Parts: sequence; structure tokens; C-alpha cells
Amino acid sequence: MKLASIAIATALVAMCGAPALANECPLLQRQMDSQVGKRLDNASYQAKLKMKEAQALHQQGKHAESVAKYDEAAKMIGVTLEHKK
Repeated sequence: MKLASIAIATALVAMCGAPALANECPLLQRQMDSQVGKRLDNASYQAKLKMKEAQALHQQGKHAESVAKYDEAAKMIGVTLEHKK
């Protein structure tokens, strides 16, 4: 019984965190769009590819992975993204 309670609690925590991350993905996309905008250097091109991966993960509901991809993209161009708190 105790194990079942722990499993349910863990599932609830995971489900509650997902909506917060879901809302964060578009925020990070906008930040990255403003940073790479019209840049034509190779780092920006690579960052844009990572951003496309992040967007696909977001659409699949894999928000934590999407956020991680946005962070990778930001690192490629030397930017630090502002995350929701």
C-alpha cells in the first residue's frame, strides 16, 4: 500500500510540472528568435537547427527535453535564457 501511495504521489508531481514546462517552451522560443533573428553565422545556423528540434519535442509533449534543447541552442551562441521560476 505504501509503495502504491509513493507511485501515485510521484505521478502527480510529474503531471503538475508538465504544464509549467509546456508554457515555458514558447517563452524560450521567443527569446531565441530575438537572439538569432537575422544573424547569418554558423553558430546561429546550428542554434536554429537545435531550436527546430526543441519545437518538435514541445509538440510531442516532451517539455523537459524541449527546454534542454533550447538551453543547448542558447549555449551555442553564448546566450543565457531566462526560465520561468
